[in-house]
Amino acid sequence: MTFTTTSSGSDDDEVRQLYERYQAAESDAERHEIVLEMGKLDGRRHAEIYAALEDE
Repeated sequence: MTFTTTSSGSDDDEVRQLYERYQAAESDAERHEIVLEMGKLDGRRHAEIYAALEDE
């Protein structure tokens, strides 16, 4: 089975930027906020995958 999602290179860039921010974070609170952002991005990506599968 093959499918494509609407995710673009910009999503990969966003993941990279979040990871870099996480590595540079100076406090647990800052890291926690970044992890929440990562979770939102991950949720969007999964939603795109599931939508593509429903179209199969």
